[in-house]
Amino acid sequence: MLAAPISDNDAERLAALYALLMLDTPPEERFDKIVSFAAAEFDVPIALLTLVDQDRQWFKSQLGLSACETSRDVSFCGHAILKPEIMVIRDALADERFADNPLVTGDPFIRFYAGAPLIMPSGHALGTLCIIDTRPRQMDQIELAIFSTLRDLAVQELSTRSEVKHA
Repeated sequence: MLAAPISDNDAERLAALYALLMLDTPPEERFDKIVSFAAAEFDVPIALLTLVDQDRQWFKSQLGLSACETSRDVSFCGHAILKPEIMVIRDALADERFADNPLVTGDPFIRFYAGAPLIMPSGHALGTLCIIDTRPRQMDQIELAIFSTLRDLAVQELSTRSEVKHA
């Protein structure tokens, strides 16, 4: 398993994340609706809106998992926040970064992962909107476009929350 590398601007990214004042807050309907729609639209058992801090990925909204966070070391989202494109892992068992990851070899038995980085207006990716399946699969261009739109809605909601907190 390859832990996600830490980007050169991670200190700035973390400062933007902490300024959002959202970590460890209660669920919010607006984020839950986005996650629920993603799970239904893509017919996946797990969908999450994650925020990646220094040591963990914390789930602001989750469907299909009972955990509220996982270690950043085993997170797929820690990899996904490194690039602006949607990261798609068609079969985690066939990907050297994840093949021996405990989230792949054990519960929840991740095979497919798609993570859309939540890039704020500041340019920092604070987390992801992600969908997970227990079977390998692909995403076509239409699905990627729909997923990108859902990500944009999540970023808009995060940005609105940020503006209210700092008003």
